[in-house]
Amino acid sequence: MVIARFTCEILGAVPVGELELRARVIRPGRSVELVEAAAHVGGRDVASARAWRVRRAESPSVPARLAPPPELPAQSIERPPLGWVDGYLSAIEWRPVKGEFGALGPASVWSRLRYPLVPDEELSPLQRVLTVADSGNGLSSQLDITEWQFINPEFTVHLHREADGEWILLDASTMISAGGAGLATAALSDRQGPVGVAAQSLLITRRPAAS
Repeated sequence: MVIARFTCEILGAVPVGELELRARVIRPGRSVELVEAAAHVGGRDVASARAWRVRRAESPSVPARLAPPPELPAQSIERPPLGWVDGYLSAIEWRPVKGEFGALGPASVWSRLRYPLVPDEELSPLQRVLTVADSGNGLSSQLDITEWQFINPEFTVHLHREADGEWILLDASTMISAGGAGLATAALSDRQGPVGVAAQSLLITRRPAAS
């Protein structure tokens, strides 16, 4: 089977340490099935995820009537911008087509993981996509991160095919309206063309003043 939709709910701060993982099949089936997993620590769930899987079948591919993805630039982003916490950003190689982290507005950036998630284990196409799909809100931020927080309590990814190769393109934009909510979306592509879309609901708040 292949993953057609993945949704992750972020229920709290995820500690750096051992987590208990529970997984189950909610809706079994030969053609479609719904699976769920939850990360648990200290008596509570800190994250949960659900995915719809559809049966892998022989069917023709209809070419997308969209412009082909842009060429891969030669230059990578060397260091995180001022105000951004490093760690994850340096674990990914980012090659901007337009915009980048720290620059306000829509952005389009090629990305690939520098390291495996598990030592000596080959990354799957799904892992390559999901590891970077949660970056759309930071990549296309509309507000200064030193003054504002734009936190996503969840993200959802719809996929219509498995990614091919190590490079994933995020073409991201963010919309913010009065009332404290926002929406970040990103079109996802590999070097052959589109693979899916990602969306994140956003909580918009000012950062607390330094005491």
